Amino acid sequence: MQVVSISSLKGGVGKTSVTTGLASAALAAGIPTLVVDLDPHADASTALGVQPDGQLDIGRMLKSPRRARLGDNVVPSGWLKRTSVNGSPAPVLDVAVGSAYTGIYDRPDLGRRDLRRLSHVLATADNYELVLVDCPPSLNGLTRMAWSASDKVTLVAEPGLFSVAGTERTMRAIQLFRQEFAPGLSPAGIVANRVRSGSSEHAFRLAEMQSMFGKLLLTPHIPEQANWQQIQGAAHAVHHWPGDSAKNSSALYDSLLQNLLSAGNDPQGRGKR
Repeated sequence: MQVVSISSLKGGVGKTSVTTGLASAALAAGIPTLVVDLDPHADASTALGVQPDGQLDIGRMLKSPRRARLGDNVVPSGWLKRTSVNGSPAPVLDVAVGSAYTGIYDRPDLGRRDLRRLSHVLATADNYELVLVDCPPSLNGLTRMAWSASDKVTLVAEPGLFSVAGTERTMRAIQLFRQEFAPGLSPAGIVANRVRSGSSEHAFRLAEMQSMFGKLLLTPHIPEQANWQQIQGAAHAVHHWPGDSAKNSSALYDSLLQNLLSAGNDPQGRGKR
């Protein structure tokens, strides 16, 4: 099992869109996946079409992490209703539902014990090959809790001045966090999102990111897609959406998922898990 945090320091860069795009690619690839919606806004839960029926949200599981029964409280994604099985094993895409309750942990002063809460919740997540954690757009307690539970961190950035600067600060924060709390954590790379092909500014910033981050800048880059809000609003996987634009995006996320899962691997096999 690989646990990957999807993070950004700056809001509005499409972090949740990248999380759901990767989840869609994992579903299409038949990879048993859990999405943990750690953002108090719970946008990933909405986009994944979940409807809890008495299950605990992730915030309440974090309240008593050693007693939380993850398997009893995850919710199957609504996307599964649109997935054809055709005699194959049923696909797995579950969601640990987000809620505003998680906000009580989004503080800068969480101690080491609190930072392990998500790790304890995920300790029984044996049914999954991939866990994607959608983090809040900050470096407070919830993001650090996610990093503590993760094998890898993927950053999402737009090719703009403030987003690139924020990504550089986040990379430094990851290095400091590794030294103090999580020596097995590795940066899986940076996803350039909402890229406009005709923008000279975006072309300049992509070149700048390549110079700054080298191989950590993952490919392919994700272009701006006009109907993405419509896809998320309808609670659809991009792989299930009709049209050439969605088909092209699906192929990009297939490649990005493959590159992400192979990035940041410890060549000496000293991973956390």
